[in-house]
Amino acid sequence: MNKIVQWSEIAPMFQDGMSVMFGGFMGVGTPQGIVAALLKSGVSDLTLIGNDTAMPEVGVGPLVSSGKVAKVIVSHIGTNPITGKKMIAGELDVDLVPQGTLIERIRCGGSGLGGVLTPTGVGTVVEEGKTKMAVGGKEYLLELPLRANVAIIKAKRADRAGNLVYERAARNFNPVIAFAADLVIVEVDELVEIGEIDPDLVMTPAALVDKIVLSQGA
Repeated sequence: MNKIVQWSEIAPMFQDGMSVMFGGFMGVGTPQGIVAALLKSGVSDLTLIGNDTAMPEVGVGPLVSSGKVAKVIVSHIGTNPITGKKMIAGELDVDLVPQGTLIERIRCGGSGLGGVLTPTGVGTVVEEGKTKMAVGGKEYLLELPLRANVAIIKAKRADRAGNLVYERAARNFNPVIAFAADLVIVEVDELVEIGEIDPDLVMTPAALVDKIVLSQGA
């Protein structure tokens, strides 16, 4: 199957009401080209799942600013004042999840597990509405798995099969979300032939990747 697609083919992959997982920490590792294509597609009522909402013009910030997002599931929003304003105004549902808990929930979603037990939040407002159980004399909260309709990923290099290599800290959430979505779309800076990437350097295997688009200007 040819996984390489053109930018004109990206927008039709998105629909109103979709859940979208994104890589990136403060925008580093977020596929800005795909975010722009998603914005231009005109879809709305999106749920975004990732580490943070970056800044108004960085990462997934433009999607939040545009009003196309109904809900975000993130670990923090402090660097994007628009996210905070929309939350206070009741225009955006914000689900704040501790960073470690968030990534483990995504990992569970990708592994087919029923959830993760964590002590984080026990005895606080975080435990409201959640199952609490004792294991070995210690209390834990059951945090449910997270999956998405689409995962959008930024990689430094890919071969035509879809094996991926990330650049330094841009790796962050990207390898984990590749397991937890029905459709995985990757934006890459460099596309090489099969066999040109040392197998020991592959961070996301080709089996997880559905579509690849070459970064504009690359």
